[in-house]
Amino acid sequence: MTTDSSVLPEQRSEAEPAPVPSPAAESRPPGPSTKGSGPGPVARTSESLRRVFRGLAGLLTPVFRALKRTFGPIVGVITPLGWLVLLLAAVALTLSIVFGWQEFTFLATVLFAAVVVSSAFLFGRASYGVVVELNPRRVVVGDRALGRMLVTNVGPRALPPTRMELPVGKGVAEFQLPAMKPKEQHEELFAVPTAKRAVIVAGPAESVRGDQIGLLRRALKWADAVDLFVHPITVRLIPSAAGLVRDLEGQVSNKITNNDIAFHALRPYVPGDDRRYVHWRTSARIGQLMVRQFQETRRSQLTIIHSSRSDLYASEAEFELAISVTASIAAQVIRDGTQMNVVSETGLWKTQTVTSMLDASCRIDPVADRSETVRSFAREQTRRLPAPSVVMIVAGSQMSTADFRSVQSLFGQDTSQVAFHVVAGAEPKISAVAGLTVITIGDLSDLSRLVRGLGG
Repeated sequence: MTTDSSVLPEQRSEAEPAPVPSPAAESRPPGPSTKGSGPGPVARTSESLRRVFRGLAGLLTPVFRALKRTFGPIVGVITPLGWLVLLLAAVALTLSIVFGWQEFTFLATVLFAAVVVSSAFLFGRASYGVVVELNPRRVVVGDRALGRMLVTNVGPRALPPTRMELPVGKGVAEFQLPAMKPKEQHEELFAVPTAKRAVIVAGPAESVRGDQIGLLRRALKWADAVDLFVHPITVRLIPSAAGLVRDLEGQVSNKITNNDIAFHALRPYVPGDDRRYVHWRTSARIGQLMVRQFQETRRSQLTIIHSSRSDLYASEAEFELAISVTASIAAQVIRDGTQMNVVSETGLWKTQTVTSMLDASCRIDPVADRSETVRSFAREQTRRLPAPSVVMIVAGSQMSTADFRSVQSLFGQDTSQVAFHVVAGAEPKISAVAGLTVITIGDLSDLSRLVRGLGG
């Protein structure tokens, strides 16, 4: 009997087992083969575009710089109001062309004409000699500071009236100069507000040419800027009380050395010892060479750690009180001639003289948290400084005792440590926490009495 082979199962030999699909093959979704896979067409296109853009940027950058040098001074004379007028004129001109409205044609003509007429006020030469002086250059918060601007026509021709602007801090003082003959001088006086500790920059003085509406403006600088330092309020402390550093020869440490001034003990002589330190009387008595040992002494070294993190202070007044506390202590330590360093988040203060230290204090502003903890900030800022004998930590009311103690742990047991906890309006007191002296101060007038009691 014949059988239709089309309906019979495929014949396989016993030696050829049927293929069994693997689980990975069963789960693999149908798709194109990954053989020889590389970046897809999208990735290749993106990379090509990036290369094209980089090439264009390299070619166009010199062109843009050349255009900026050429047209920058021209475009720079247009004020924001002038740009607005030009934009409105362009919009009005477009509407008049598209819709044929004569009203917008008239408006565009008037606006463009205003800019053209304003450009006539920019022309002209000026030859001024300007001197800006501040008297005094350094004041304390609340003191009066006066400024003087002396303008001289140093050119051979008379100059028409013009306007002179002098930036002072965040404000701008404006002066209307009269017509000036050659060699003629004109003096203007101004007052500088000093209600807040700061570095106030006066200048540079600029003569301004432009229209009365303010569409175009050309300014020429004639004098350099002058700094006015508004120092914080400080109090005078008694000598040597500010740093607990009353020693004249230095503080004695526990380190034993072979050469110093603080005698410690005698020990047997070993080859290499300096024979100048042999104690001959004892050596003769016991029949053996004996040499002197000393305790190492060091000059007093004060380190003040002033944290200016804004989150450690409850108010701006509290921050200013902390600055005054630090400046008062540092000023007295400098007068005493003790070696000192003052650090804050912005770096090391200049402490060569009292004036330079107060100038540096004017530049300290509240900063955001730049480090994870106060301890990490103190470690980073003091690790390159000489080993201190006294450490003072100044911070606001939001600084916890645990934070003070974390800074305390950075220094050895031989280091005296004092924490100034500045809490505006708080009752003054002195307390001790695990070897750390904590001074709570609520008013600057209490500082002298607190430090005097601490030194006693």
